Amino acid sequence: MKKRIFALLLSVLCLLTMAGCGDAKNVSQASGGASTNSTGTPSSVVQSAENNTVNTESEAEPLELTMYFPVSVGGGPDALIDALCTQYHEENPNVTVTPIYAGSYADTRTKVQAAIKGGNIPDMAIMFSIDLYSLLAMDAIADINSFCTTPEDQEWLNGFYEGFMMNSRDGDITYGIPWQRSTIVLYYNKEAFAEAGLDPEKAPSTWEELSDYAKKLTKTEGDATRYGIEIPSDGYAYWMLQTFCVQQNGFNLMNSTGTETYYNDERTAKGLSFWKSLAEDGSMPSGIVSWATTPSDFIEGKTAMMYHTTGNLTNVKNSVDFDFGVAILPSCDSFGSPTGGGNFYIFKGISEERQKAAFEFIKWMTDDERVAQWSIDTGYVATRPTAYETERMKAYAEDFPYCLVARDQLEYGYAELSTYNQAEVQKAIDDAISYVMTDQMEVGPALEEAQQTAESILKEYR
Repeated sequence: MKKRIFALLLSVLCLLTMAGCGDAKNVSQASGGASTNSTGTPSSVVQSAENNTVNTESEAEPLELTMYFPVSVGGGPDALIDALCTQYHEENPNVTVTPIYAGSYADTRTKVQAAIKGGNIPDMAIMFSIDLYSLLAMDAIADINSFCTTPEDQEWLNGFYEGFMMNSRDGDITYGIPWQRSTIVLYYNKEAFAEAGLDPEKAPSTWEELSDYAKKLTKTEGDATRYGIEIPSDGYAYWMLQTFCVQQNGFNLMNSTGTETYYNDERTAKGLSFWKSLAEDGSMPSGIVSWATTPSDFIEGKTAMMYHTTGNLTNVKNSVDFDFGVAILPSCDSFGSPTGGGNFYIFKGISEERQKAAFEFIKWMTDDERVAQWSIDTGYVATRPTAYETERMKAYAEDFPYCLVARDQLEYGYAELSTYNQAEVQKAIDDAISYVMTDQMEVGPALEEAQQTAESILKEYR
């Protein structure tokens, strides 16, 4: 009888041992080691110090998060985002972030808003920083401050360049986290400068010099013309116009609460008139200059200078076959550039668990080392000062100091045009610029019409 009881106990013990070994093997195969829950605490197997027995905790349910994002520059940032999301999943096996390429910033705005209205709410998105007020009007985005419950989180939140936070907060509340952020910079062909008798190490620093250099750099051979300057007048035309506004002692196109525009101000007219004069004297192509083709025109030597986002810096660096320079924008009364680019947003209407998971992903993405590498890979400004203290960024800046120009220009940075009903208010000024550049309207009437359109849209938000 004792032998039978002993055999029975031995069989039970073997079965328990086999079950325990099988669980450990499965965990190891799934995650390459001990898995963790959303707080970072090991959740697969817990060893009890009191009774030396093994207890299992229920693992957190796997999460699949969706993230819309735009691509508005060359150089393959979509592939970089894919790689980062894959890396995050490898480090956090319970969370999969699926990036959804949504086209341009404007396309992304449209698709995200349609998804929200249709009840198919994404977990997060990289969208225009200037979409802030439109998203607030929809009551669509979560308050980032509410997730920052520890001193470490607060330190992280306060660690971004203040210039980029101007389009990320409403009052004291943060709604967007800077990611692919930029200022507009001047790219110039040093070989063309030398050919025109200009100092290749000295970019134009005033409007007068810009106009003079552009004339000297313009060259026609047969049917081909190399223009002195190209400044895009579609897609982000309002952004380019802002450069000529903020360089007049910081005058900007709108107020700080998204409810007023100053399209018909005499300083706006002065800026648009100067921009148009570059085409009128033949230094810039007449009509609409395309945002998408301006970088390729510069790379191919069709223009000697261009205004464009620093987000194209790495693309230009890797593509040109001539020596080029990068400089802050020429001044009128002062230096200045609006900031630009995209922020991370977390959406309302999803579970608290999903919101917290999205928050953890955003914190991971904006770690100093990843921010530094993203800047190196794309040309966007590293959004945290501490990213420039990393060894990889120090080494890159020593080898390629032009990567610091857009960052240094933040000293003269201003908020990008951002209002309620952003799409329609922005369209009003974009249309005015188009009418002027294509000789359909004079500067004054075009800007007055744009202002009246904006007034009629924004009055309900005051």
